[in-house]
Amino acid sequence: MRMTSSDSLSVRRAVAQFALSGFAAVVLLGVAAAVVLRHVAEEEALREARARTVLAGSGIVAPAVNQRVIGGDPQALARLDRIVRTRVLGADVARVKIWTPSGKVVYSDDRRLIGDEFVLGAEEQAALANGRTKARVSDLSEPENRFEPRGRKLLEVYFPIATAAGPLLYEQYLRFSSVAARTRHLWLSFLPALIGALVLLEAAQVPLALSLARRVRDSQKQREALLVRAIDASNVERRRIARDLHDGAVQDLAGTAFSLAAASERLRGEGADDAASVLRSASDGIRGAVKRLRSLLVAIYPPSLERAGLEAALADLVAPASERGIDVRVGVAPDFTAGADAEALLFRTAQEAVRNTLEHAQATSLAITVERRDGHAFLEIRDDGRGFSGADRERAVDEGHLGLSLLADLARDAGGELDVESSPDHGTRLQLVVPA
Repeated sequence: MRMTSSDSLSVRRAVAQFALSGFAAVVLLGVAAAVVLRHVAEEEALREARARTVLAGSGIVAPAVNQRVIGGDPQALARLDRIVRTRVLGADVARVKIWTPSGKVVYSDDRRLIGDEFVLGAEEQAALANGRTKARVSDLSEPENRFEPRGRKLLEVYFPIATAAGPLLYEQYLRFSSVAARTRHLWLSFLPALIGALVLLEAAQVPLALSLARRVRDSQKQREALLVRAIDASNVERRRIARDLHDGAVQDLAGTAFSLAAASERLRGEGADDAASVLRSASDGIRGAVKRLRSLLVAIYPPSLERAGLEAALADLVAPASERGIDVRVGVAPDFTAGADAEALLFRTAQEAVRNTLEHAQATSLAITVERRDGHAFLEIRDDGRGFSGADRERAVDEGHLGLSLLADLARDAGGELDVESSPDHGTRLQLVVPA
């Protein structure tokens, strides 16, 4: 099925909406993923810091710690200090301390702390007890950190080391800026891959959305085409039924009514008044049935629409409303002209509105106005009936009353619009605008 420019515009609009919503979703997903990725990078940086601390403490420092270091021997401490300063301290590591389980500092690269005793915290004691490596941001207000410069941020990592003098607590202070730099490096290393994956995801969605929108539009066009064919077939069937009724049953009944009327007059002339009255009554009843059948024929298929024009067809259409005592006004502009398809749609819409008014509205007045403005045909139908709410209309659609919905689809296919305004106890206004 070939797409028109309006169909293509509709598809592009749908794809654009999908792409924008998809882009917003991708941005949100990207932000969430970036936050998670940064957290993962920070955890990885901390893991690396703990691993480096364990490597330095167990592989470099622990073999140099003996009973002489614990006893405070200057030569042993000097030897250990040289090892720490040349092989451990650097751009990332700012401080090293070694503690006994009782809380005594047996070594620190800041010699002022050697020999001091402090109360070990619960985490330090837990690390000694279970052999795990712990890491936390240093609290520089603690007494053991009284010589540290204020304003800088340190990450302290500690774990137990096995030495010749027994188990000790090794504590290494890392500059937090180095940990943050490592976190940033890891994060930025993975960020391009994340952005690339999200871009590919969004790029893959657009062709799929375009294909889906085209399929939906094709399906809608097929449905509308089937609807038009069904309505056209319904019109053909209406025309056939109307012709058969008009040429068959209606003519036969009209002839019977005339025959009964003539027989009634003949019997009355012969003095058989009772029989004449019975035949007259039967003739009147048949005439009434013929009149109702002709009204039904107008509802099924209005022959006056093609023969006498829209105004005559609308006059026939509202005749039953006048017979019910409804104040009816039909106004068709004197200069009104429209194509056959437009007039058929106008009449079909008026037919559905008048039917709803007669069956449901309990109205006392009904006004139909038809005019042409700016190349468009305007149909407006107003009644002062009981009206309905949006919920009532939805319920009617759910129950299978699709008249107005189908007409709205036809109006849209014709390039027009059907608008219905109603509220309980305030009547109903229906307006149809279609190209003339």
